[in-house]
Amino acid sequence: MDLNNLKPAEGAVHKEGKRLGRGEGSGKGGTAARGHKGAKSRSGYSKKIGFEGGQMPLQRRVPKFGFKNINRKEYKGINLGKLQELVDKGTVKGEVTLDTLIDNGLAHKNDLVKILGDGELKASLKVSVHKFTASAKAAIEAAGGEAISL
Repeated sequence: MDLNNLKPAEGAVHKEGKRLGRGEGSGKGGTAARGHKGAKSRSGYSKKIGFEGGQMPLQRRVPKFGFKNINRKEYKGINLGKLQELVDKGTVKGEVTLDTLIDNGLAHKNDLVKILGDGELKASLKVSVHKFTASAKAAIEAAGGEAISL
């Protein structure tokens, strides 16, 4: 190692950018590399999101369609097979409530829950959630359980 090959540590030196608008002698005086006239040369210019130079923007050109029902309720679907898995693991005995489902990570506290009929339920369970499909309700009652809508 010699004095001629010493260098500062990586990241220790920050190179400053070109100083604009600091006199003609700097080569970046006058217009300060902004060019002549137009919005981009002015102070305070900021391009609006989606602005296409006056051309009709894409989000206004594309046709809108469909209908969004503001009163729609979204239900979190849980299949009978999942309930049977909980019984097999031993986390549920006899009764399934919203709190049970939340504790086992199948639903969140603000979810509306609907039991769906996919899978097979062998255990007799008292299930109390917001909704049931017809096949799920029939399967729960066929296994000797009870389906209670909140």
